[in-house]
Amino acid sequence: SHEHCHKNLRQSHFNPGPSCLGYPVSIFFIVVNEFCERFSYYGMKAVLVLYFKYFIGWDNDLSTTIYHTFVALCYLTPILGAIIADSWLGKFKTIVYLSIVYTIGQVIMAISAIHDITDTNRDGTPDNMTFHTAMSMLGLMLIALGTGGIKPCVAAFGGDQFEEHQEKQRSTFFSIFYLSINAGSLLSTLITPILRAQECGIYSKQSCFPLAFGVPAALMVVALIVFIAGHSMYIMESPKGNILLRSNCVSNRFNHRSQQHPKREHWMDWAEEKYDKLLIAQVKMVLKVLFLYIPLPMFWALFDQQGSRWTLQATTMDGNFGAFIIQPDQMQIVNPILIVIMVPIMDSAVYPLIKKCHINFTPLRRMTVGMLLAALAFVAAALLQIQIDQTMPNFPSSSQIQVKFLNLENTSVPVEVEGQEPFAVPGFDSSNDYMTLDTENITVSAGGKNATAYFQKSTRHTVLINTDGMLQTLNDITEKPNQGMNAIRFVNGFRSHLNFTIKSDNLGPIAPLQGSGYLSVPHGKANFTIVNEEGQTCHYILQLGFGSSYTVLIPSTFSFGESCTENIKAIQDIEPNGIHMAWQVIQYFLMTCGEVVFSVTGLDFSYAQAPSNMKSVLQAGWLLTVAVGNIIVLIVAEAGSLPDQWAEYVLFASLLVAVSIIFAVMAYFYTYMDPMEIEAKFMDLEPEEKKRKELGMTTKDNLAYVNNETSNNTDDKQTKI
Repeated sequence: SHEHCHKNLRQSHFNPGPSCLGYPVSIFFIVVNEFCERFSYYGMKAVLVLYFKYFIGWDNDLSTTIYHTFVALCYLTPILGAIIADSWLGKFKTIVYLSIVYTIGQVIMAISAIHDITDTNRDGTPDNMTFHTAMSMLGLMLIALGTGGIKPCVAAFGGDQFEEHQEKQRSTFFSIFYLSINAGSLLSTLITPILRAQECGIYSKQSCFPLAFGVPAALMVVALIVFIAGHSMYIMESPKGNILLRSNCVSNRFNHRSQQHPKREHWMDWAEEKYDKLLIAQVKMVLKVLFLYIPLPMFWALFDQQGSRWTLQATTMDGNFGAFIIQPDQMQIVNPILIVIMVPIMDSAVYPLIKKCHINFTPLRRMTVGMLLAALAFVAAALLQIQIDQTMPNFPSSSQIQVKFLNLENTSVPVEVEGQEPFAVPGFDSSNDYMTLDTENITVSAGGKNATAYFQKSTRHTVLINTDGMLQTLNDITEKPNQGMNAIRFVNGFRSHLNFTIKSDNLGPIAPLQGSGYLSVPHGKANFTIVNEEGQTCHYILQLGFGSSYTVLIPSTFSFGESCTENIKAIQDIEPNGIHMAWQVIQYFLMTCGEVVFSVTGLDFSYAQAPSNMKSVLQAGWLLTVAVGNIIVLIVAEAGSLPDQWAEYVLFASLLVAVSIIFAVMAYFYTYMDPMEIEAKFMDLEPEEKKRKELGMTTKDNLAYVNNETSNNTDDKQTKI
């Protein structure tokens, strides 16, 4: 209302914009901008790995490597944006210019995903994949430069909109700011996979990656327009120069390393001959905080595995929640949902309660607790992984093969494998489980006839047999189907060719006594249509869970008609996922609690402890810890020395506990600063400092000068000196 919305004048060198309920109106534009930009970034990132794998055609390892390299690059470029903002353009212009670069990158990504551009033969597959790969890499580089470059500037620019006495409002702003990040992440993670699942195209219909990338590009345009619209209301400080580009204290210290030069209290003091003490004090403040940042990447090394390791873990779980189905890659949405819930609870309930209990819960203590909660989340993930491993099939090792037998006849067939106990395979059924062997050559006696088969190591096979002996060997999958899908194949034991279809997928005609390849089928009721050469049809429904594999046998007794499905036999090769995905909520909850007390606090701490002309750089330093964390994940993932995934989770948890102890010790000896108060003191001393430098006085001369001034001036002057 008009009563609450008014204009105030800040008691400083600039005038604030309009305010409402104690908050600058300008932060509305900043928060909306951040929401749209985060929607754009997370929306694009949500489908990026699938784009690499299914559109570009890279394998899982290369797709994962490029994905994490891109994320790391997004968090390495903030230091460049911070230097540009502090030394050259200022925060506002930096945000605008790099947002334009960002938008161009998103548009290029959307164009790179249009398969019709190079699909000259209109078969649905691009004919010039080099073009699409090059375009996508160019787009990703521009996106990394844009999103990384504006990251430290937006948060710091929002903090600039508050007056000195609005510390509480500024802290609340950072919470709302972080809330907008996760709101954008929440909606985009939900929406863009749905857009990708649509089919689109000019000549042929494929997964709609252009739409999945195009909507984030449109949101980036909106973000840019909204931010520029608030131009007249912003408080914009001119760039004051970047300290990192101006300090030469290291070379100066090297030049004065001999014993004839007296030691100085801090190594930055060697820059006194060239720079004023205010600048040196500002550098000291920044370095003091940056030193604290050294242990922080380990937190992000764990946190960022939500999109990789935890998603892979979810592919081995059951995502049926009754009223709705959660796909493995959608489970990441739990984090932003919990963030939206937890941030207000922590600000309005938990922190005030802790304060009432007279507990000094300082920012650095909060961050330590956040790191320990993240470690606890990985302990929960390890315990869950142990339960999952107990339900997983035992696939062959690098020196083994696995074989099972499928009987196409309605009578039992005796089977003997060299070196193994003889057994019988029931009619129209398979042997109970896979037989694990340590040899590549096996001699099989089936139905009284002998045959020798050669198999590659680390493979699985199903041998089709009947009363005449071994007929054919089928290659079985040696891992759980990806993304909770189900692998279904058919074996035709019927006397004529059969065609199998489900929706638009067609296995083609399968000859008698032959097997088909695998179809990837989602959870739920799978309705297969079986058609013979005369056009007769049979509809067969198979209820599927997550991550299972079936071989569907059409026996010789099969016949078309109303009861056509009675004799069809579905043989389970891999059991569906037995552990429910809801168990992951525990580790997501612990990680989210850790994120709230670590990341939100860290953003505010970085701003509050930064000198006026280095806020963007310190924000960039904070974001740089995220990049280093991603690099840690890449190193550990590439090394891959641990055989069990649960052991890797425990390793990461142990490392973070050790690092959090080190951080707690560092935090104990840290003294909180008031940068504005320190800067004010040095500004009072600046006139005398300049006068001494103009006279070319040495350090000893300075001391004599100060003593002389002290004896000749008033008490007030003495106090000032």
